[in-house]
Amino acid sequence: MTKVETKVPVATAAKPESAPSTVQMQIWRPFESLRREVDRLFEDFTASPFRLPFRRPAFDIEPFWSPEAWVAVPAVDFVERDTGYEVHADLPGLDEKDVEVSVAGGVLTIKGQKHEETEEKKPDFHLRERRFGSFERAFRVPAGVDADRIEASFKKGVLTVVLPKSAEAQKPVKTIAVKAE
Repeated sequence: MTKVETKVPVATAAKPESAPSTVQMQIWRPFESLRREVDRLFEDFTASPFRLPFRRPAFDIEPFWSPEAWVAVPAVDFVERDTGYEVHADLPGLDEKDVEVSVAGGVLTIKGQKHEETEEKKPDFHLRERRFGSFERAFRVPAGVDADRIEASFKKGVLTVVLPKSAEAQKPVKTIAVKAE
């Protein structure tokens, strides 16, 4: 079996006498300029430790990796029922062993972390990726909750925390008549 090599021609273009300035490039790319300006305006509403003073990115390029991608705040629903409260937190990609729920000082805290590592070895390359992300949410426990009976369950990426009301808090509201004098 013989190896057949195919040569591919490489075209080289003549260099322009002068490179276009940044302003000239923006004239030809108005939508890119608009997108960058909108992105800059939205960035002013978010805080990040990876920014220089005045909240500008360290480099004005599109990153292929975003540190915020692994530091997310899960969506949470808080529902009141007759017998208690329920907290539902969306935690896709996590298992129950990755989540911690605690109550201290009248504050319910939900913490989680994910560590992922992949490795792929081929004859011509070796790829290893590691990612780590964590989150923490804290909520004030409503008055009338029996903290000793709080329970948490995890199913299909959704954490459910049940905060039962105490017997005193479940009593019906007493209406007091107002008398005219």
